[in-house]
Amino acid sequence: MRIAIAGAGAIGGYIGARLAKAGADVVLFARGPHLQAMQARGLRIESADGGFEVKPKATGVLADLRGADVIVLGVKAHGLTTLAPQLRPLFGPDTIVVSTQNGIPWWYFQNYPGELNGLHLERVDPGGLIAQAIEPERVIGSLAYFSTDIAAPGVIHHTEGNRLSLGEPNGMRTDRIKALAEALIAAGLRAPVTTRFRHEIWVKLLGNIAFNPISALTGATLEELVRHTETSTVIREIMAETEAVAAKLALELPISIDQRMAGAEKVGAHKTSMLQDLEAGRPLEIEPIVGAALELGQRLGVPMPVTGAVYACVKLLDERRQAAIKKQRIKN
Repeated sequence: MRIAIAGAGAIGGYIGARLAKAGADVVLFARGPHLQAMQARGLRIESADGGFEVKPKATGVLADLRGADVIVLGVKAHGLTTLAPQLRPLFGPDTIVVSTQNGIPWWYFQNYPGELNGLHLERVDPGGLIAQAIEPERVIGSLAYFSTDIAAPGVIHHTEGNRLSLGEPNGMRTDRIKALAEALIAAGLRAPVTTRFRHEIWVKLLGNIAFNPISALTGATLEELVRHTETSTVIREIMAETEAVAAKLALELPISIDQRMAGAEKVGAHKTSMLQDLEAGRPLEIEPIVGAALELGQRLGVPMPVTGAVYACVKLLDERRQAAIKKQRIKN
């Protein structure tokens, strides 16, 4: 099985490094200083579980991914509108595409049981460009439950966790998903295959939709957010609004808000991916995590006033930060 990582950042790079260490046939696509460092020195993983270095093939040319059996989409959700159309010519007849993005994925309502089948969320897939480029039959969903960040070009710091849940959108345990899981398990990852993947998306979203934007607004870690009385109240209200949207989709989540809060506190002094992006000057994943839920809530008639207020604030923060970065680049 030849696996390509299209976006070897904190998540994709960690998966790719694990695969390379296990001797898998893997190629990593990246850009900029991170790519240059990987090409010159390889990729180093720093982890309390044991660090290691690998020298996988790293490229900045998308055409080098041609012939891959599996393409793992390691970029943030807002990067897919540009990346997906460029990947389409590289697909073979049986190429699998693995989504790793946070929030509600672009494919969520493709081949969906019920009247919402084919529903398009503009805040996830503006103009439908991703859906046009990646056929539904190619998609396998994944959710990463490990904390990583790029400590320096060519260096990924792993904080905790090693689970990458997998699921076919139709809930089947196909031969292809079993083969992918086996490759990931051989690489030292936990790769459970779930038949209720859409449920799991909402379980993860329950935390991300609240913790991510509020961490960006406050600069607080997970444990700080949970332990701050007033802030934790806001977080719980956002989670309750999100649960209400899930209920409209006839999804009963297998975890309570109390359990989600306790789990976040247990992770400790971890910065969410949105806070990491803010501090690094990168655009924030606001739309797939928060905007998409708001769009869906509006479509389903579910009021989400607290979520909407936090969304408005973090969106302004992101716009001001990106404008300042752009101004500084022009100045330089």
